Amino acid sequence: MMEQDLFKQAIEETCELVRRAGNRRGMLSVSPEVADLLQGLTQRPSPAAPAPRPEPLHSTANTASLEALREQVAACTKCPLHATRTQTVFGDGPHSADMVFVGEAPGQEEDRQGLPFVGPAGQLLTDIIVKGMHLERSQVYICNVLKCRPPNNRDPLPEEKEVCEPYLVKQLELLRPKVICALGGHAAQTLLKTEDSVGRLRGTWHFYHGIPLRVTYHPAYLLRNTKDKTKTWADIQEIMRVLSGEVHPQP
Repeated sequence: MMEQDLFKQAIEETCELVRRAGNRRGMLSVSPEVADLLQGLTQRPSPAAPAPRPEPLHSTANTASLEALREQVAACTKCPLHATRTQTVFGDGPHSADMVFVGEAPGQEEDRQGLPFVGPAGQLLTDIIVKGMHLERSQVYICNVLKCRPPNNRDPLPEEKEVCEPYLVKQLELLRPKVICALGGHAAQTLLKTEDSVGRLRGTWHFYHGIPLRVTYHPAYLLRNTKDKTKTWADIQEIMRVLSGEVHPQP
């Protein structure tokens, strides 16, 4: 039963009790003030229904736009990689994620499953998210600069990054996270328009269209160079400080 119906029923039952308590003629003497009060209550408008909750910032329209972009990527034939891919790898994660990881390109397992970072490097990234950041992988968004796998997992070519970058730009524009983490040189150089190495770029805050961006080593690199895991952990700690609201980087 709605709140306003309960309110009306309570008033009606109260009036009935007053009538039953009256004298033989069904009348009960009350003061003018009480009479006015009872009359006012019976005529009082029912309580308004609760206002609807506002829609989240990332609306269904935003989700629809990302799905439309995913379909564009799936049909893309702008570079030769479309001829050798099993499927495109658009991205994975909630469209309302505060955190976005950007890598360089899908590998063999990613090409097979259609999901980013699901091979050995992906397992390390999952450990960073779950064990290091104490988040679920499902709470972050993960994507790559390239949406198709380069043959034999070679590095992305400049022309491949050039034709695929507009998809990434639109993707990040729609996601609009609180912070971006660029994993490896190709992601960092594409997003920041620089030729500097990860070693030179990490350790400080950069900005991508006003969004704080942190550069760190790609998980595949860390599998070969375990000594640099401590540096990546330092980068992740800085990201966590931003996500918690402890730090607010300024351009």
